[in-house]
Amino acid sequence: MKRFFIFSIISAIILSTCCGIMPITVQAAAVEDISSKSALLMDYASGEVLFEKNSHDKVPVASMVKMMTILLTIERIEDGELSLDEMIYTSENAAGMGGSQVFIDPFVEYSVEDMLKSVIVASANDASVALAEHICGNEEAFVKIMNKRAKELGMQDTNYVNCTGLPAPEQYSSAYDSALVLKELASHDLYHKYSTIWMQDLIHPSGRKTGLVNTNRLIRYYQGCDGGKTGSTNEAGCCLAASAKRADMRLISVVVGAKDSKTRFNECSSLFNYGFANFENVRLVSTQNELVRLPVSKGRVKEVSLFACEDYSALVKKGEENDFEVTYSLPNAVKAPVKAGQSVGKVVVSKSGVVVKEIDVATCEDLKSMTYFDALKKIGEIW
Repeated sequence: MKRFFIFSIISAIILSTCCGIMPITVQAAAVEDISSKSALLMDYASGEVLFEKNSHDKVPVASMVKMMTILLTIERIEDGELSLDEMIYTSENAAGMGGSQVFIDPFVEYSVEDMLKSVIVASANDASVALAEHICGNEEAFVKIMNKRAKELGMQDTNYVNCTGLPAPEQYSSAYDSALVLKELASHDLYHKYSTIWMQDLIHPSGRKTGLVNTNRLIRYYQGCDGGKTGSTNEAGCCLAASAKRADMRLISVVVGAKDSKTRFNECSSLFNYGFANFENVRLVSTQNELVRLPVSKGRVKEVSLFACEDYSALVKKGEENDFEVTYSLPNAVKAPVKAGQSVGKVVVSKSGVVVKEIDVATCEDLKSMTYFDALKKIGEIW
């Protein structure tokens, strides 16, 4: 405990001196004064861009590349292809990675959880390569699935060459694409389990310890920030993609090519401030609310409740009139048999007469067809 306490104090001093961030509050400037080469503010729920500056420029993004490494690992854990307690046998190649690292030992075993945590919290290059090699056998094969997943997410300004973000001539991304991958990451609860850690020890198989300090200072110094990824190289400058939530509104803020670390944190904060001050999310469709009750045709029950299959919130500027309209495209009756969750209609969300979202409507229960005996019983009730 003494060692950890001393390490915490030393880390705070280093951060305030070298990174330009004092352990109090972040001073944010106006969005008009954003000096970073690229910047973007995105609404998480709708994907709407609230502010952008050169957001599609193809540029180096340094360790923000690791967001895709993290995403692919988490998706495989959630799909059951990988488990947190699964052991990774580390290679000399992974252990020899330069830059930010947690100094893993070669030819020993670490858990997937420890390696994933090391990447999310400490931006560890060695842990990133260890995960890539474990999942695909080698980093080159892992990079192929990184690029495949990027295309699936609509990341048109991105080409990955490695899983770490270490400088490579053919590797690039953009502020917009960085927001897309963080938006996907933020939808996973497992990610937030580690992204909010400020300080923690990694205990190596030999018993030695490496202190993990979160490279994203905003999780400690900006209200509502619960995730993100930093990056810094001579080629990329200082970069940051961060996510923050207040009430029902989550925003994604990205800056690329800031002149120093202090600037990236301050400008990311100013983007958040602008978004939270000027916009709000209005819930238009909720999965928790019954939309309507309809009669059931040829079923064993007379009526059934219908629900939307997903939530939908619209971004509106504070003080302005909400011009969204919600309508329903539904049958006069639901014809049995129907499985729970099977679409029987649509909720249609329009803005200024233009359809912006269609959501399936379904029952929460199976509707069975009326049997011969049910029909006889019904006739008897009528008589």
